[in-house]
Amino acid sequence: MKQKIYQIDAFTDTVFGGNPAAVCILEAWLPDSLMQQIAAENNLAETAFAVPHGNDYELRWFTPELEVDLCGHATLATAFVLFNYYGFDKDTLRFISPRSGELLVTKSSNGTMTMDFPTDELVTVASQPNINEAIGKIPLETFKGKTDYMIIYDAQETIEAIRPNFHLLNQLDCRGVIVSAPGKEVDFVSRFFAPQCGIPEDPVTGSAHTTLAPYWSRKLDKTVMSAKQLSVRGGDLTCEFLGNRIKISGSAVCYLIGEITI
Repeated sequence: MKQKIYQIDAFTDTVFGGNPAAVCILEAWLPDSLMQQIAAENNLAETAFAVPHGNDYELRWFTPELEVDLCGHATLATAFVLFNYYGFDKDTLRFISPRSGELLVTKSSNGTMTMDFPTDELVTVASQPNINEAIGKIPLETFKGKTDYMIIYDAQETIEAIRPNFHLLNQLDCRGVIVSAPGKEVDFVSRFFAPQCGIPEDPVTGSAHTTLAPYWSRKLDKTVMSAKQLSVRGGDLTCEFLGNRIKISGSAVCYLIGEITI
């Protein structure tokens, strides 16, 4: 069996920037074990698989290690593939995720795309000594979302200087840890560490911004915010906080179109 595969750089307008994701548009679902093997072989942060469902698409995401509940950059990448290579001629794509429900992606005339995601539920928690030791710095505030911890620091320079202990991070009982602070040229900056998912540091994490945006919206008293993820590749996002939903906008570019043998 031959399967077309795309590698898309998301949350960037230049190749080699943003976060790369692999995308496979299937006619029907493959066995879970096979999709996991494909994701492991790709060895990218996520591989997205989509299957037509009427006028919509069912969507799932796999890291090299496991299936995840939500992935922003791979959703953006999948929408880019469907808009540009599969003749989807409407302005809005509706994805159905078995784990996260309805996800919408709308394209604009300038080439950017906007995802409509559910907002994460944040709970303030006590400072976590194990996380603090793994990150190497004491935060100002600590929060727990559905799958991640989010810890807040004072300045962008603090986020840039973090050199985490990935061995300790890998022992935490969560998907990952988001670190964030006010930005110098954007409203807020962040980094995301998820070694348990096979992703020591994710280049750009759309799903993390469903956790980040509610906090910074209240902190800055703004509903529309600019954001940058401070990984080596870097990524730029615009977030709009709408209460129980969040809109996350960004661009994408194609790096590779190929064919895999299954």
